[in-house]
Amino acid sequence: MDQGNLGLLKTRRFLPLFVTQFLGAFNDNLFKNALIILITFNLIQAAGHEQMLVTIATGVFILPYFMFSAMAGRLADKFEKQRIIHIIKAAEILIMGVATVAFFTGSITLLMTVLFLMGTHSTFFGPLKYGILPVHLQTSELLSGNAMIEAGTFLAILLGTIAGGVLILTAHGLLTVSLLALAVAVGGLIASLYIPHAPAAAPGLEVGANIVADTWELIRYAALRWPIMLPILAISWFWLIGATFLAQFPAFAKDVLGSDDHVVTLFLTAFSIGIGVGSMLCNRLLKGQISMRYVPVAAIVMTAFIIDLYLATRDLSAGSEPLQSIPAFLARPVGWRVLIDLLMLAIASGFYIVPPYALMQLRSEPSHRARVIAANNIINAAFMVGGSVLAVLLIARHFSTPEIFLTFGILNLLVGLSLYHPRTRAAA
Repeated sequence: MDQGNLGLLKTRRFLPLFVTQFLGAFNDNLFKNALIILITFNLIQAAGHEQMLVTIATGVFILPYFMFSAMAGRLADKFEKQRIIHIIKAAEILIMGVATVAFFTGSITLLMTVLFLMGTHSTFFGPLKYGILPVHLQTSELLSGNAMIEAGTFLAILLGTIAGGVLILTAHGLLTVSLLALAVAVGGLIASLYIPHAPAAAPGLEVGANIVADTWELIRYAALRWPIMLPILAISWFWLIGATFLAQFPAFAKDVLGSDDHVVTLFLTAFSIGIGVGSMLCNRLLKGQISMRYVPVAAIVMTAFIIDLYLATRDLSAGSEPLQSIPAFLARPVGWRVLIDLLMLAIASGFYIVPPYALMQLRSEPSHRARVIAANNIINAAFMVGGSVLAVLLIARHFSTPEIFLTFGILNLLVGLSLYHPRTRAAA
């Protein structure tokens, strides 16, 4: 029986996994944003290379997805999933212990190492969290489960990002962030102990160390199965759009709207809330039926609000006046228009992303499910890198931030329209 969105939070089949995932996502962003603030405000010895180090930090966090996703998928299929989750969450505590040392020594090398280890932690946890949902949930509950996971993830990203940025600049910021990260990691381990047993899907599977060959095998397996590859591509496109917009928010607020970092936080809040609302609404409309039939509509709605965002801000440019706070930003009509555009874009995005995740899980054979999810993670990472490269090229061509948004919005429209192709609709 379908428990509904919030009903699943009352079950042991879902709540411990939800809490474990939420705390892990919170810790990732707590540490990552604290590190970026330390670098940006030169509280550690950045030697005048702040922008480069921030860019490197982003790459360091994504790199493990390319390196270890194949191994993560194989391990998740070969062994009982609950036990691996326990090991991964215990490792997170050790990683946060190293992070404490890195914060107080101010070692860039050690801080980047911790960021790499956090990315590795997330790489190994991803196939487990999405692979375990179809084991513990009924088919009619998959949309609800994925909706809650997506909503919780973006809320955790928001809270972790804000906490990392705010706490690290306080009088005892290093100690506060370190203790909080350790406490959250311990909480994640405790929550994981209550996740129900999930038997091995392919106990006879071999786990090798040939990263290139194993990665290619995963991608080839998914690519040869269009009903699986379609939702993977849809998911990857979502992360390309999402990562691009989130990365451009600081420049958009400062250089276009003449607003301060609190307005950036307002944008992140609107985006995170919108994703959560859209995710929850999706399941209510589909009533548990797993289908991508509304995904093209969601993509087109996303583009509509991106175009309006461009029209609202294309002629704006920050002057030499002091940066505006949230009240001053919202005192202008354009401020509310921008905020509504971002909120509605996020709601449409949340509606877009839930069905592909559920469809990917449903269509994957149980013996290969974790490896399919690992392939999805690899392709997600490749799309995000591709989106970053395109954004850099547009910046080099002197595109303004609204023009960058419009470019990605047009590409998004083409993706949405492509989902109406007969072959695509047949697989959706």
